[in-house]
Order: sequence, then C-alpha cells, then structure tokens
Amino acid sequence: TGNHITALNYYGARHVTSSAARPVAKPEDMKGLKIRVPDAPAYLAFPKALGANATPIAFAEVYLALQNGTVDAQENPLPTIEAKKFFEVQKNISLTGHIVDSLLTVVSGQLWGKLSADEKKVFGDVMQEAAEKTGREIIASEARLVEEFKKKGNNVITVDKNAFREAVLKNTKPTDHGYRQQDYDRIVSIK
Repeated sequence: TGNHITALNYYGARHVTSSAARPVAKPEDMKGLKIRVPDAPAYLAFPKALGANATPIAFAEVYLALQNGTVDAQENPLPTIEAKKFFEVQKNISLTGHIVDSLLTVVSGQLWGKLSADEKKVFGDVMQEAAEKTGREIIASEARLVEEFKKKGNNVITVDKNAFREAVLKNTKPTDHGYRQQDYDRIVSIK
C-alpha cells in the first residue's frame, strides 16, 4: 500500500469481565459463558477454545447488552473497561491478559514519500517517543485501575494465566488461525 508504520503503541492487555453469577477464575469457568468479543479471528479464538459462546456485538451496544443480560461477559483492556463503564454492570474482572492489544501509527505512503531523509528520521523518532510514553502511561493506568476497581466493589480475580494458555493451546493451535508455527514460537520466546 505504500503506507509506512512509524510506531507500535501498547494499548493494554485484554481481560474478561463477567456478571456476578459467572465469575471466571479458571479456564473451566468459561464453558458456556456468553461473552461479547469483536468479530475477528484472533479475538474469537480464546473464548471458543475454552467452550464459551462467543457473541459478536457492536461495540456501541456492549454496555446495554451486559446490563440487560444479553451476554454474561465481555473482554477489553482495563482502560476501556473504565472508559466505557463496563465495571458498573459487571461484578467480576478476571485478569486473564489473554491478548495484548496494540495500535499502529501509520503515515500514508503519499506523505512519507514527500519527506526528506532527515524529516523521516525526526518524524519516526517523535512517533516512537510518543508510543513509548503512551505505553508507560497505559501500564501505569492498568496498575491503578486494578486498585480502583477493587475500591468500587468489583471482584478483581487474579488468574493462573498459564492454565488459561495451556487450555487454549490444547483446543486450538496458531496454524488454525493463519499463523505459522515458527512465527508463534518466536513471539512466545520474547520475554
């Protein structure tokens, strides 16, 4: 496309929120859970592999769907859970961290092609600096939000992430979703 990626921004780890009647503390708790997820293969893989009923619902309708019981649960990064006030209609917040979200800063190829080498360097450096600052702020907000949700009366559940990972990998594999095994292996080796 000619577009140029100037930065990768950390957007937060995704966690499951659920109704009071359906706390999620272990992988088995996902079985039969009616959970709203974005309608994209990467987001659908986690709940489906654990036996949940993945239900794509438009993002603008999620709060109402949770409030009226159309779905039992949803998953999003903690800053989104706060911003969209999902914590008001979901008693439980399970720190599954099952997907790490990111956003790309992309410059059109047309604009990028007009920049000199020096301008490209400055532009790239500034975008990278902004991405790093954003990442630090989101990481800090995640820690702060865990405590805030507890103070608001939410049940914040720390889960065994390895148990969730093993359960997902038992029921699906990266190649089922268009990923090459060697790419997956390289990603999980990053510490």
